[in-house]
Amino acid sequence: MRIVVGSDHAGFALKQEVAECLRGDGHEVLDVGTHSTAPTDYPDSAEAVGNAVREGKAERGVLICGSGVGASAAANKLPGIRAAVCHDTYSAHQGVEHDDMNVLVLGGRIIGPALAFELVRAYLSAQFSNEDRHVRRLQKLKALETRYR
Repeated sequence: MRIVVGSDHAGFALKQEVAECLRGDGHEVLDVGTHSTAPTDYPDSAEAVGNAVREGKAERGVLICGSGVGASAAANKLPGIRAAVCHDTYSAHQGVEHDDMNVLVLGGRIIGPALAFELVRAYLSAQFSNEDRHVRRLQKLKALETRYR
């Protein structure tokens, strides 16, 4: 699977480790930065990851900032992006299965590499269920997006 990864400065170290884990698992990784610990703004990272997913350059995204909260809020401003900060495996797979989440957001100052790897693997192994109730709810999300665009 082709995965886009991105972070601000607070998520840089964990992004590097997640990217290596993904490569080790056989995934193709598109790294949209940041490429150092020099201060950057999480909305820029969120836009880069979100646009890569929206444009079909990657099937899914992993986005990392200090807490995950700011990057998640920013990514969800992009049409077609369904991002969620997850720090437990249930949310990481359930977000895909029920909500068709396409960007996993992690807090680089909240979790360590071992948990991040578990979360990413749970997220990537999950598939949208296509159950009627979830499809209906996803359609409502898309309608909200259109209505307030």
